[in-house]
Amino acid sequence: MFDFLFKLLSNDMGMDLGTATVLVYVKGQGIVLCEPSVVAKDTVTKEILAIGTEAKRMLGKTPGNITAVRPLRNGVIADFECAQKMIRHFIHKVHNNKTLLHPRMVIGVPSGITEVERRAVRESAYQAGARDVYLIEEPMAAAIGAGIDIQQPRGNMIVDIGGGTTEVGVMSLGGMVVSRSIDIAGDELNDAIVQYFRRRYNLFIGENTAEDIKIRIGSVFPMEEELGMDVKGRDQVTGLPKTIAVTSEEIRTALMEPMSQIIAVIKDSLENTPAELSADLVETGITVAGGGALLRGIDRLFAKETGLPVRISEDPITCVVRGTGRYLEELDRMKRSRVSYP
Repeated sequence: MFDFLFKLLSNDMGMDLGTATVLVYVKGQGIVLCEPSVVAKDTVTKEILAIGTEAKRMLGKTPGNITAVRPLRNGVIADFECAQKMIRHFIHKVHNNKTLLHPRMVIGVPSGITEVERRAVRESAYQAGARDVYLIEEPMAAAIGAGIDIQQPRGNMIVDIGGGTTEVGVMSLGGMVVSRSIDIAGDELNDAIVQYFRRRYNLFIGENTAEDIKIRIGSVFPMEEELGMDVKGRDQVTGLPKTIAVTSEEIRTALMEPMSQIIAVIKDSLENTPAELSADLVETGITVAGGGALLRGIDRLFAKETGLPVRISEDPITCVVRGTGRYLEELDRMKRSRVSYP
């Protein structure tokens, strides 16, 4: 009886608990929330001052007694208390602050995390108010969200480039055959841009500025028409504000070092893929998901390096959370399969 009432009153949730962004899917409603995974707190009183979009605006701009932090690093929980409060905040926000509701939750996690880290994710969700928690590997969730039929006896490769990790997976018959996870993704691409400006121009720029540059003119393959923009920062020699003009060619140079490490992981996955599935990949190719899929020319770069056809998934940023949503819609059947960790 109580279980029936819980199901009636609560909305089951799928969550992409990303290093950079948290997305939430509610059963029967679709994607209802997309906010930065950032928490601002007072270092003296330990009080949480802001979570999500409001907290991200504070990055690099806070006074001494306030710090804006990311509770997740490289796809796993780095600050348990902040992560718990962030998850609780999003649960209550989705449920319009109704504190008595306890949803079932499906959370996407990196394929390379340890059992200790899995327990930390589960415990954080339970402490935040979840009734039941199921974990699904991000490459599998991304493949489901990208519309790949993972149950077929056919090889498919997914490359999910998120904020903290890049997940590479080859799957067949509903399970992972090859999986790789590397701590090189969107954050490291931003950092590469920051370091480039320090070395090339003695200019210090912030994390948000680097991300804006990546989005506006970033590319990883030569374009027919190169882009440009003005970048504002602080001169490291004089300490004064300074503006310089940069081109997409320069940003491409900065991005190629971390991109070469991602390519190496893709090639390693291909080398460890069984021959029969490799033959399938010649036809099915590589599907790219995650925010990194939006980098200009990434499909052409991967195709050149691997010799395989490459497609960018539809709405790549939401692939993982849409995958958790499909898992939710068929939870009773899918939780008995190999993709879940009840």
